[in-house]
Amino acid sequence: MKAEGAAPARAEGAFDVQRTPLAEAVGGLERAAISKIYTGDLAGGSQGEMLSVIDAAAGSGGYVALERVTATLGGRRGGFVLQHSGTRSHGAQSLAVQVVPGSATGALAGLAGTMTIRLEAGVHRYRFDYGFEA
Repeated sequence: MKAEGAAPARAEGAFDVQRTPLAEAVGGLERAAISKIYTGDLAGGSQGEMLSVIDAAAGSGGYVALERVTATLGGRRGGFVLQHSGTRSHGAQSLAVQVVPGSATGALAGLAGTMTIRLEAGVHRYRFDYGFEA
């Protein structure tokens, strides 16, 4: 990721998320619509879909998702797509969230970056390290 001659930037804040099942779970797989409202340095909303499987008793599972974000970031307004891939194995987590290359539009065209998500006292928080391709 190249940030137009500058060091990569960081955006931080919180988001609210709503999940709506789209179909009855089949073989343990659940498909759901997701909707988020981002606040903080990334301000806007998103819509997307998630596919997940969870074994709550074992504390294990996984999910993949794509979400189209429309927001203001660093004074620029536009959109981009985030791709998620997460697993949990007996409570240990692994999560990768990144901007899909070439998906950014408007004043955010050329955006590249990765996001970390954590849950603190019931609040979803994000840290988004980003830059713009030359």
